Amino acid sequence: MSLHLACLHAENFRIFGSTPQKNGDTDASLSLDFGPATNVLVGENDSGKTAIIDAIRLCLLTTAADYYRITRDDFHAGPDGRTDTFKITCGFKDLTTEEQAVFLELLTTDDDGNTALYVTVKAELMEPLPPHRVSVSTRTGRDGQGPALDGAARELLKATYLRPLRDAEAELRSGRGSRLSQILAGYPAMRAQGKDDYDEETGKASTLVGILRRAERDIRDNAAVTAARDDINTGYLHKFSIGSDILRGEIGVAGDATLARALERLELTLFAGTGEWTKHGLGYNNALFMAAELLLLGNSDFAPLLLIEEPEAHLHPQLQTRIMDLLRERAQAAKETGTPPVQVILTTHSPNLASAIPVQHLTLVARGSTFRLAPGLTCLDEGDYAFLTRFLDVTKANLFFARSVAIVEGDAEAIVLPALALTVGRSFSECGVSVVGVGGVGLFRYSRIFQREGAQIPVSVACIRDRDLVPAGTSTEMRKQLKCSAEMTPQEIDTHVAALKEKDSGHVRTFVSDHWTLEYDLAAASWTMATLMHQAIRAAAASRTTWPTADRLADLDRLAQEEVTKWRESGVPLQKAALDIYEPLRMGRANKPIAAQHAARLLQSTPVTEKDLPPYLVAAFAYLCSEV
Repeated sequence: MSLHLACLHAENFRIFGSTPQKNGDTDASLSLDFGPATNVLVGENDSGKTAIIDAIRLCLLTTAADYYRITRDDFHAGPDGRTDTFKITCGFKDLTTEEQAVFLELLTTDDDGNTALYVTVKAELMEPLPPHRVSVSTRTGRDGQGPALDGAARELLKATYLRPLRDAEAELRSGRGSRLSQILAGYPAMRAQGKDDYDEETGKASTLVGILRRAERDIRDNAAVTAARDDINTGYLHKFSIGSDILRGEIGVAGDATLARALERLELTLFAGTGEWTKHGLGYNNALFMAAELLLLGNSDFAPLLLIEEPEAHLHPQLQTRIMDLLRERAQAAKETGTPPVQVILTTHSPNLASAIPVQHLTLVARGSTFRLAPGLTCLDEGDYAFLTRFLDVTKANLFFARSVAIVEGDAEAIVLPALALTVGRSFSECGVSVVGVGGVGLFRYSRIFQREGAQIPVSVACIRDRDLVPAGTSTEMRKQLKCSAEMTPQEIDTHVAALKEKDSGHVRTFVSDHWTLEYDLAAASWTMATLMHQAIRAAAASRTTWPTADRLADLDRLAQEEVTKWRESGVPLQKAALDIYEPLRMGRANKPIAAQHAARLLQSTPVTEKDLPPYLVAAFAYLCSEV
């Protein structure tokens, strides 16, 4: 191990409030640990991800020539008004003996008695009215009472920052103080290039400064340049001379022949797929810029720290995944070679990136609170982490950005539940609900992501599952190996349902169907839903080989409605009708996801109220669309 940013603490900085002042107070401050390699912050907008990155930037500064100016808006505004002070502390741990020697006078110990380096920034709002002057101090020590952080130490701890709306093309363009010149100046092979090895007699040069000096002489001695110079001197300047003051001019390259000037003349361009240069889009230019920054970080001697906001900007999903693979490869290569790994702290709104990184490297940021998903901090066990690394794909990774999560057993539920909720005035999109279909397995492996000891993640999680008890009157063929509720005592049924909910804790709740499966319970809930489900399942049976035309679907819907009307008029019990409606799905003559698609289609034109739905779905929708 080597020096890396291990923890960050912030009080009264933006969305993050203060630590408890007395028992019973809520801890609204930020206290977050980081791993030595890749750390990914996920969460919805305005949850605090950017505030975390900016807190690190403010405390450590960055290698780019940008300046973070503290404003009044950086001070936390709570129910009691805006605070006039804030404090940010970055803690570095696992220092090697050599690193301890470099920062010797600045070191302290952590709670475990290990050597650590803390950098603390304190800011005070001096004037409540414009222009809002701010006093800032940066010192070492957890409370900011240690020695000041001098220039040399500060330079070693600077982070590299890639802003979210970055102009990659401009950053890699040549020019005075260009970012590319700064990156190349830090590259080890460039250190010898500052030597002037130009030999005027032979005209030979090998270093950049020597080549620049030779170019200056060649330009000065160029025939056209010489002719222009002589014409200026003989034709004009000599005629302006008075007495012995002879005026003469020289034409040469502006500036001094230094390494900095040589590097400022360079620019980085991209060749992709062809042998000739062509202008590329924002995505490839961003990839090029990241490669240049990683070049600098990969050759850093101390604490190479990369802060990236939204690396997915302008990148298609496959390229996003490639970038995450590269970052992990660099960390692994560093372990094998013994060089300091590049520590990466990035924020993202991309399910592609969230699914491309192991869950244990994620930190969920929600409503001003942070929740690391590392082992020991969640209810996930070793098998869960291995399972999620393999099966948590881009569609399921939406759960990291949701206000509420509905975890369902299959594709049919994922299709029809949002349509049902919308019909009864519970729009999942308006409530920020993500529906995650887990294919019938691992239902609670996903819900355990949100379960932990202590403070709970403020996300409502509803696990919606089947009771899997067949009702009375179910045929042997339809029953298969399932128990029948009519053959069980009420206590046995309660015990069965309680076992299905035994994993509930925190904000995770399981909603079990009232009778059997989703499709049966919908059909048995009301005659309105019985009609709709009969129409949907009939259409699904007709859609097994080819999708019916609009006229054919209209005929199927009409015939199904007429059949349900006859059942109702002849006194057929609703539960018996529901068994007949569900039978094609149970016996495999119709496809559940296709039936769900037809049900969603029919819901667009069928008035449905909460009284028409199974009670367990009404309760699940209410829970998902409420605040926790």
